[in-house]
Amino acid sequence: MQSNLFIVGDSQYSVLLQSVKAYSHSFAEAEGEKEEGITQTPQCGRRSVSPIMARSALLILAALVGSCTQFTDAVNVDIQKHEQSKKSESYMPILCSPIPAPLSSSSSVHTLRPDDISAVYVLGIPPSDRDEASRVVNRVTEFLSMFNPEVIYQHVAQTSLQPRSLLEQAEELSLSLLHQVTDWKFVLLFVPADSMCACSPDVAADVKAVVQEVEAALQLLQKRLHHTLVHVVVWSTHHQQDNRCECMRDESINHHLQKATLLKTLQDSLSHVLENGKWHSKREDFAAVLQSVPVILEKISGSEDIRSDPNQLAVQLWTNLLQPLTGQEEVMDSSIITIPCPTQERPFLQTQKNSPTEGEVQVSTLTDPVMGTELPCTDRSPSPTTPTSVHELKPGDIKVIAAVGDSLTAANGVGAEADNLLLVINEYRGLSWSIGGDENITTVTTLPNILREFNPSLTGFSEGIGNEDNPKAFLNQAVAGAKSGDMVRQVRVLVDKMKTDPRIDFHNDWKVITMFIGGNDICDFCTDSIFFSPTNVVGRIRQALDILHSEVPRAIVNLVELLNIVPLRDLHIDKTLGCPTWFVSLVCPCILKPKEGSNELQRVNDFNRACQHAMRELIDSGRYDTHDNFTVVLQPFFREIYLPLLEDGRPDRSFFSPDCFHLSQKAHTLMARALWNNMLEPVGNKTFTQDFTAGIDLKCPSESNPFFRTAVNSNYTFPGPPPTLPPPTNWGSDFSCINTAPSNSVPTSAHRLRPADIKVVAALGDSITAGFGAKAKNLLQLRTEYRGVSWSIGGDKTLESVTTLPNILKKFNPEIKGVSKGQGKRQTGFNVAVSGAKISGIPGQVRRLIDAMKNDSTVDFENDWKLVTLFIGGNDLCQYCNDRATLSPQNYSHHMMTSLDMLYKEVPRAIVNVLEILEIEGLRRIKRDSLGCSVLQKYVCPCFLLAGEDSLELSEVKRINRELQVETERLVYGGRYDDREDFAVVVQPFFKNTVVPLNADSRPDTTYFSEDCFHFSERGHADMAAALWNNMLEPVGKKQTYNNFTNSRTNIKCPTEEQPYIFTKVNSLPSSTTTTAPTTHSTSLPLTSHRADNVPVWLAAVLAVTGLLIGWGVTWLLLSCRAKRSKRLMMTTVEMKSTVF
Repeated sequence: MQSNLFIVGDSQYSVLLQSVKAYSHSFAEAEGEKEEGITQTPQCGRRSVSPIMARSALLILAALVGSCTQFTDAVNVDIQKHEQSKKSESYMPILCSPIPAPLSSSSSVHTLRPDDISAVYVLGIPPSDRDEASRVVNRVTEFLSMFNPEVIYQHVAQTSLQPRSLLEQAEELSLSLLHQVTDWKFVLLFVPADSMCACSPDVAADVKAVVQEVEAALQLLQKRLHHTLVHVVVWSTHHQQDNRCECMRDESINHHLQKATLLKTLQDSLSHVLENGKWHSKREDFAAVLQSVPVILEKISGSEDIRSDPNQLAVQLWTNLLQPLTGQEEVMDSSIITIPCPTQERPFLQTQKNSPTEGEVQVSTLTDPVMGTELPCTDRSPSPTTPTSVHELKPGDIKVIAAVGDSLTAANGVGAEADNLLLVINEYRGLSWSIGGDENITTVTTLPNILREFNPSLTGFSEGIGNEDNPKAFLNQAVAGAKSGDMVRQVRVLVDKMKTDPRIDFHNDWKVITMFIGGNDICDFCTDSIFFSPTNVVGRIRQALDILHSEVPRAIVNLVELLNIVPLRDLHIDKTLGCPTWFVSLVCPCILKPKEGSNELQRVNDFNRACQHAMRELIDSGRYDTHDNFTVVLQPFFREIYLPLLEDGRPDRSFFSPDCFHLSQKAHTLMARALWNNMLEPVGNKTFTQDFTAGIDLKCPSESNPFFRTAVNSNYTFPGPPPTLPPPTNWGSDFSCINTAPSNSVPTSAHRLRPADIKVVAALGDSITAGFGAKAKNLLQLRTEYRGVSWSIGGDKTLESVTTLPNILKKFNPEIKGVSKGQGKRQTGFNVAVSGAKISGIPGQVRRLIDAMKNDSTVDFENDWKLVTLFIGGNDLCQYCNDRATLSPQNYSHHMMTSLDMLYKEVPRAIVNVLEILEIEGLRRIKRDSLGCSVLQKYVCPCFLLAGEDSLELSEVKRINRELQVETERLVYGGRYDDREDFAVVVQPFFKNTVVPLNADSRPDTTYFSEDCFHFSERGHADMAAALWNNMLEPVGKKQTYNNFTNSRTNIKCPTEEQPYIFTKVNSLPSSTTTTAPTTHSTSLPLTSHRADNVPVWLAAVLAVTGLLIGWGVTWLLLSCRAKRSKRLMMTTVEMKSTVF
């Protein structure tokens, strides 16, 4: 593969450079030995390296590097422009190797190659998305430029203020191209879907009108244009913007599913039109093709920011422009861009004729001809008299059945044919696992059909197809798309129906009510993690259960534990399953969008587990067992579910409806059995793991236990709510580390430094490091600097009561020096931070710090190991909008470099912690009803806190926030401070992705902040200290980039025997070793070399010529290898961040 060639070339180049560096080191050692008069006896198997030999090898390698560099430049022409491409948003046009093409251009549209296209034209761009669409088409044009550098992109100019119809645009384009009959043209015809209302009763007519307009435009283009390939693409935004769509404001509407179904309907309607042979068989120089997947531009709700990457959308268009490749897997990870290339076997642009549609993968959901179940129970009789206790309830005693929930209870798509995705919108309520009553248990397995074997007069179940308002839905009040917040409304409707329906004796009939909710909360969790926090989700469920508890007599409520839907991702990884990933991405974005192994995906998994745990805590509280005629039982069979697999290891799609998201009747059958079995199992010993592949057999009530199991008849003891912890009296931490000893001898390398080796601490920064207002209880105390509790330098009391970095280090070395104590400036130690400081003031602080350490008689400046912490940038960012030039990221980097240079030049034996500036945006959510928070906060940081929510100013300062973080990492890890063994600079990134601390109600916890809701309180300082310490014990590249503010007393990590050192870039490398410490340290920056060169001139010339000859030979071999490999090139995969194409 071509891209691998470049990677190999870069690797060889890197190896050569490393070799040069190694030989240079050998040369330096040899020179040093020569100068010092040291003679060493060669060891066995090792030769001493003479300076001349080292110089010779160095020159040969240098010549090789030069020739290979020329080769790399010849192949990768634009590699030096890569950094500029981040700004210009263009990529290097070197991704696909050219395939040998015919001498003349193609005469048929069905044998059209990318290099035949001379121009790209666009029709149908919606005015609201013009900029985004233009960026996407620009990318597609750049793809084509890999094959024809002269290809141009032209869009039909807007000649009037009124938006023009698609037919008018086609008319104008065709007139402008009447005389271009020989050049091949590519036309992208976008079909906007957002003008239609997905939930309108007229949507079918709207779709028909749009399709007719597209057909008319294509007929016009076919009639007038020659040498033209048209690709029709459905275009949509994820959040519909049309204010005329009143029904989409209805909270009971499943917006995601409605929108996805509209796009599928439009896609299918266009496909039906374009499958007509006249679009690809009538003429050899014209064809129209429908791209199989809509282009969906995702806009963040309430923001102007675009979530979708134009590069990804362009790759989607490009992929569907080419003849399809076989065996190509779909990649959900948005940080990986897979760019297919034409191959010798499939070199053409796609038409219906050269790439006939294979159709969707046919997977039958009805692998078993019958979905019935055999009930083995012999005793099906009810109790002799109507029970008065819910704990003595037999299956035959149940008279009424009901259910609330979402689309899984509404049974969306359960009876859909495997190849008909549009049927997923249908609600097959009669087949629903917990409430359906179609036919009987011999053909349809549901909980009501099982119960009807015990009581044929059971009522309340749903039948047929329809929504919750359909009379046949009866007591199935589940609503597709519902979330936990909808449970109260559903329960109130349900209770009203039970009270008023003449078929139900509300006060005397025993009822089973099943509540299953939470899947859609997971699907939207990533959009608002506070609103959809586990506490809030279960809190809304509790409100609904409280209503049932207070108003419904004689009822047993099944609360089904939340299903973990994350494993459904596997269905969309294997493309051979034919799952409509784009459809499910609209229905449940938070599951498919996160990349594998990402923090986002982990948060979704954590959310699921936390919700399950919170449900258990709710029921275990015993709040629903206050009287004998009502109880709630948690049914946990969904807690740990395994995705059913085929014999070949692929997911078994027969358990799912056509969208690979909702469940099929096969799955509903097993869910009904699992629920029934759970109801007969004792509380505390219920099945919580299900492997649907193995099947489920129905259990029966026994003579000894004939009742539905509740906590009481299971002799289950409620653990009760967790005890309320007393409020903390301090913000100290517990310490449990064992390996606290220093090194056997004072280390000479910063990369072998144990915590106990640190003798001196120091800190640079602003008001945060100065402890501004950290212990303030009112506005008068806000301006006091409580330096003794400052996170990085404070030394008040001990770790057990005050958590600071020095107090942690005192556990390793009680004699640590430099700590600041108390308040004010009386005992500042080496805390030279200044409230209000910006980065421009840090060089001055460094100078004062160096002078203070040199003048302190308790400090051995040359030999004591020092730990310096630098945290700055908040004031620069908060004031950026007032002075953009002075406070630019470039100036920030310059002042940072000046400060670090001073430390590097003048301070021996030091590790410098540089903290990335925190992500300040989260502070906008910190609110408290006080004068300080409501008035002062905004003026402390005006550029962030005064800017409007969707303003350009806020967008700009957020961008600058990230740029300052990037500039910090680039400076520290750019190699500038790597050449001293006794000095290291390490970025500690726990503030990079700041997480706002939340309280028990999942609201921003203001106790972490001082009286102005901006500076940190002592509690906040304690958490920062623990996070900084933990970052220091994490290897570079694997450091935690966020802080979750738990304030646990057990947060402190410990060094281990295997990793006893403070991590630096060097000792974070695999199998890293550090060189022996030099006898004297150099404090000069690695800017220039002043060594003399004693190699004779003639030798240098001979070696240079030799190196060039070898380099030319290597170049010829590499080029030959590249030519051979390009012949069998199938696809180029380029991995790069989605923000940098």
